[in-house]
Amino acid sequence: MRDILDVQKQLLPDLLEVLNKRYTVLQHIFLLGSVGRRTLAGALDMTERVLRSEVEFLKGQGLIETETSGMRISESGRELLEKLQPLIKEMLGLNELEKRIRDHFRLEQVVVVPGDSDSSLFAKKELGRAAALMLRKHVTKHDVIAVTGGSTMAEVAEHLSTTSALKGSLFVPARGGLGESVELQANMIASKMAKKTGGQYRLLHVPDHLREEAYQSLIQEPNIQEMMDVVRSSRIVIHGIGDAIVMAQRRKVDSETIDSLRGEGALAEAFGYYFNPEGKVVHKMPTVGLRLEDIQHCEVVIGVAGGKSKGAAVASVLKYGQEDILVTDEAAAVEMLNHMLS
Repeated sequence: MRDILDVQKQLLPDLLEVLNKRYTVLQHIFLLGSVGRRTLAGALDMTERVLRSEVEFLKGQGLIETETSGMRISESGRELLEKLQPLIKEMLGLNELEKRIRDHFRLEQVVVVPGDSDSSLFAKKELGRAAALMLRKHVTKHDVIAVTGGSTMAEVAEHLSTTSALKGSLFVPARGGLGESVELQANMIASKMAKKTGGQYRLLHVPDHLREEAYQSLIQEPNIQEMMDVVRSSRIVIHGIGDAIVMAQRRKVDSETIDSLRGEGALAEAFGYYFNPEGKVVHKMPTVGLRLEDIQHCEVVIGVAGGKSKGAAVASVLKYGQEDILVTDEAAAVEMLNHMLS
């Protein structure tokens, strides 16, 4: 396929440009569900006149439908998007990025979606959609699925739907979360995933960040111990990866600890553990939830994170070696590649 694309770039460069533009328009309509032309033009940074021409073409091909609420993708459009995805990934060089990251970190699979989640809402939506597809691919009936909190996991939840395997699954929070915005807490996301798929869920009502004495007291409680047994029985873990200092500040960690994290070179955070650029754990917060030793016993671990600002953090966590699958975006992948080469 690469040879054919190289020939087309030389002989028909406009063809690939038009293909990519129409794919992008169709993809945005798909991700938004239903959208007006003015809103879509703003999202694509395209004039309404140019967009009108593209929309008329897509409508004439039966790929989109227009309603009073706006444009929406047709079933034919959905099928075409699915068929085009491998070609677009090859055009953008995403397949090569996936291979290099997979081989370097010895992962089972890497999925790289176009764009930068830091600056594009649509890249983040595509990241969530790709991660939801990956979860559906690996789930089996009666699985226990542990999920973390955060905006990326919330986006994954948005793109889940009912399948027979997911309907028989139990979603649980990977850790406590009474400290973040309610909609970003692991409890909320676990319950939302269950409601979107028809599955079951259980909640863990403990703070995300505890003092050592409070932590030791809580883990002695029988109901907490019973819930943690369920969480630690998870076959699948799907989680986000954060910037160390950003996550510490978001969880209202005291300034002394934040200074200590900086001094220790903390770069990334996952599951309450802080990692330095070499992938070594330099700090652990006392939280009730999955521990790294628990995660190593899970059959499928899916890390999901995107945006250029997170590239180094993702690379740091991957160096620790707990992941099986990574779903990321182009900007983060390029940044990871830069760190791999440095």
